Amino acid sequence: MMFKKPLFIILCAGLAFAGLSFVEEYHEEISVDEQNKVLNIGDKAPDIKLSDPEGKTRSLSDLKGKIVLIDFWASWCRPCRMENPNVVKAYDKFKDAKFKKAKGFEIFSVSLDRNKTDWVRAIESDNLKWDNHVSDLKFWQSEAARIYNVNGIPATFLIDEEGTIIAKNLRGGTLESTLEKLTE
Repeated sequence: MMFKKPLFIILCAGLAFAGLSFVEEYHEEISVDEQNKVLNIGDKAPDIKLSDPEGKTRSLSDLKGKIVLIDFWASWCRPCRMENPNVVKAYDKFKDAKFKKAKGFEIFSVSLDRNKTDWVRAIESDNLKWDNHVSDLKFWQSEAARIYNVNGIPATFLIDEEGTIIAKNLRGGTLESTLEKLTE
């Protein structure tokens, strides 16, 4: 009996060490500058080019000239799913609105799902009626999440007609009130 307890402790320590070295190895693939880069208001939004559920490549840059909400979410994320009705409400209210400088409002949804069926089912279930749904189905290893330094979801970036970030992490009524200020 005394032999089993130290063996268990050694085994746990070995697994913990293996896990730590995996994390360090993963982070070595991404430069320190990239890991620490935080996109701020006033920064240009990096382009995102990913596939939609039908396999068509959609690019954020194709929406230049419009106000765009980049919405990082996932089907398995309860807070995201709870926020989706607010996003749908904002879309319905502002998709045809007249803006001071922009030619409309769009949502560019970036899913951190890893299962296409769950992703598509959530789009349908939550009535996410806009066209721009993209994912690389790589979960937290998503290239878009890495570029935008997204470490938690839901995460949003509102960009203007020139592709400049004008607000971040808008939820609920704050999203609507921010969009309202941009209309004519």
